[in-house]
Amino acid sequence: MKPNETLLNTLLVDNNNKIMFTDEEIGDEHIMTSVDTPMREDAFEMSDDEKMAQIEYHFRQIMETLGLDLRDDSLKGTPKRVAKMYVKEIFSGLDPKNMPSVALFDNKYQYNEMLVEKNISFYSNCEHHFVPIFGKAHLAYIANGQVIGLSKLNRIVQHFAKRPQVQERLTMQIAKELQKILGTEDIAIMIDAKHLCVASRGVKDDTSSTITSYYGGKFQDDATKAEFLKYIS
Repeated sequence: MKPNETLLNTLLVDNNNKIMFTDEEIGDEHIMTSVDTPMREDAFEMSDDEKMAQIEYHFRQIMETLGLDLRDDSLKGTPKRVAKMYVKEIFSGLDPKNMPSVALFDNKYQYNEMLVEKNISFYSNCEHHFVPIFGKAHLAYIANGQVIGLSKLNRIVQHFAKRPQVQERLTMQIAKELQKILGTEDIAIMIDAKHLCVASRGVKDDTSSTITSYYGGKFQDDATKAEFLKYIS
């Protein structure tokens, strides 16, 4: 599969019959269904305040079902805090209105080599278990007449991270957005992250990390790819 092709969610056997997975297996096997984040058509009909009120109510029910006493001073504000955190912070990247504004600048100094921004910290959440994914993203591009402010690279990474995610999708979404903004296929991305769905549950391996990458345009050339990997090593 070429790096810029859509990732497929369906695994096939030799006779082209689909392999079927249970809901639990999909989570443990780290399967995603599309490059786009799965969203309902009415996802943004409610205001943020309405969403927070709904989440507060339902999270209260979860806590009470677990047997927690919400009359306790330490717990009684938790449903509201979680609701605000979900909508305004860790899942704010779901809403297109929160996409960072980006200004491009003419490449007047004629810098035609790759630009690398490495060790961009991000925090996301696994869409299968809603527990954290965190790590570093490394980005590179070769300008096609225009350049982008460095901080905007960080903000784009963080915007797409602030969703329930699968790391492969996060990698592809950042790549596609940068290609659209910069008007070039010459984009490289590597993400190295730890998944608490692996570290804190299931196999409970807290030493492993996951690496995903994307190489577009000139970065598919072995020498250019090697140069990028040298810079981020």
